[in-house]
Amino acid sequence: MTVAPPAENAGSRTVKPAGWLDWITTTDHKRIGILTVATSLVLLLLMGILALLMRSQLTQPDEHFVDAQTYNQLFTIHGSGMIYLVMTPFALGLGVYLVPLQIGAPTIAIPRTTLLGYWLYVSGAVIILTGFATPTGAHADGWFSYPPMADSEHSPGMGSDLWIVGVFLTTIGMIIMGWAVLWTALRKRAKGMTMLRMPVFSWSMVVTCLMVIGSFPSLLAALSLLTAGRADPSVFTSNVWNIGYQHLFWFYGHPVVYVMFFPYLAAVIEVLAVFSGRAPFGYKGTVLSLLAFAALSMSVWGHHMFATGQAANDYYSLTSITLLIPAGVEYFGMLGTVLGGRLRFRTPMLFALAFIPQFLIGGLTGIMVGTPVVDYHVTDSYFIVAHLHYVLFAGSAFGLFAAVYFWFPKVTGVLLSERLGKIHFWLMVLGANLTFLPMFGLGYAGMPRRVYTYQTFDGFGLLNLLATCGAAALAAAMTVFVVNVFWTLRKRALHPERPPAGDNPWDAHTLEWATTSPPPRMNFTAEHPLPPITGHAPLLDLRQRAAAAAAEGAATGSEPGPGGRS
Repeated sequence: MTVAPPAENAGSRTVKPAGWLDWITTTDHKRIGILTVATSLVLLLLMGILALLMRSQLTQPDEHFVDAQTYNQLFTIHGSGMIYLVMTPFALGLGVYLVPLQIGAPTIAIPRTTLLGYWLYVSGAVIILTGFATPTGAHADGWFSYPPMADSEHSPGMGSDLWIVGVFLTTIGMIIMGWAVLWTALRKRAKGMTMLRMPVFSWSMVVTCLMVIGSFPSLLAALSLLTAGRADPSVFTSNVWNIGYQHLFWFYGHPVVYVMFFPYLAAVIEVLAVFSGRAPFGYKGTVLSLLAFAALSMSVWGHHMFATGQAANDYYSLTSITLLIPAGVEYFGMLGTVLGGRLRFRTPMLFALAFIPQFLIGGLTGIMVGTPVVDYHVTDSYFIVAHLHYVLFAGSAFGLFAAVYFWFPKVTGVLLSERLGKIHFWLMVLGANLTFLPMFGLGYAGMPRRVYTYQTFDGFGLLNLLATCGAAALAAAMTVFVVNVFWTLRKRALHPERPPAGDNPWDAHTLEWATTSPPPRMNFTAEHPLPPITGHAPLLDLRQRAAAAAAEGAATGSEPGPGGRS
């Protein structure tokens, strides 16, 4: 159905309807960000389905729901998808959407190239998933695909080749997006927006993009080496190249954990500050800790290789444990923001609060596996699976949903249902902990990762059953989320006469909330100009000055002047 476009007005809430061609060729950073985030959320649902199939296979001993080869494909594409196609692109998509708004820029740097980055990401995702349609199935050697097991002799078939091409394209797309966001933050800030006035989220994207630019090319080098090994398997008869691949891969593989952490941590900090009614506590300390964390993250990759005997264990253990210092500063900042604040327990705040203890479990168990004597015992066990999932799901995914619920009214102009949001939250808390907490016990008891079945006498049945029940709760949680999104958007489409949520329904602090919701093409207009930028929370500064002026006026019996308006 074609709708006649209204007259264009840069300051109006009425936005020209966009056809599909406008979306796929857009140079508006907000649309590119929406496309990236929406694509990653769809892929999150798909990766969740693969996880449910795996949990169904492991529910009880000696199950035959899927065979061994199919199971190998499931865990490989699930792990690859969550890291390459979901958590990393969502984080960078948030940056593409929010950073220009938060720093007062009218648009993103290199917008056409940014759009190219999105389409490389989509192309890579399609190519990876196409592996399931090949005669030998999808790639089946894990998201890290160590040689020689991943060479053409041990893993024949086109599925592995497609996986390499898909991951390569996706990685190039992420590097492009990282360059665009970093360039924007460094060179396109509004007048008065100094580096130390940027919001915490924008700072998190600066350090995230520095890691993307610094470490992601190492993955491209590792994939090139793997490609050479698939063309000539004799490449990997020398252990030098097998260990060399691991060094190249993990130089990417550890920083990417923080690429999938910093933006979600910063989103949590923004949410905690807004729903505590105060600016983020320890702003400068948090910024410095992010920079230190990013630098240290580039020096710890070898702790993934303790059990190989080919890494300097003492050095990598020391650098891994040193990460506790910047992490502690960030946790202290989050707690300092909440303590003493006027808390409002809306859905974004609930997800942000749950992030704190759950990610702490992932972080502390990371220090455990960063200690060689512990790592020797739990390497390649379900303890590692539990640790990674507490970092990326019980942790970062809660930050992801805090961001979705918080910025949804900015993107769409409407609020998601609070009732459904709270149901989604409690199901996720139950499901995440019931799924992943038993895996620590399974790993410590000796259950290897990547096994598709086990025997009754192994004693793994009860904990696996609990984990599968938790996975069912997570599936229910995601179903509620999908219903919430579609129900909210459909209700808005059916009743356009209803008033929108407002430009700033949360009384948030940063510049993206100073313009309309959703924002106009060039972000800020004559009707909604940039406010004075006096700090990293300019809208909060305006409200505080207005309150002070009102209090002074009440004391003197006079009305506040124009400067007292927020």
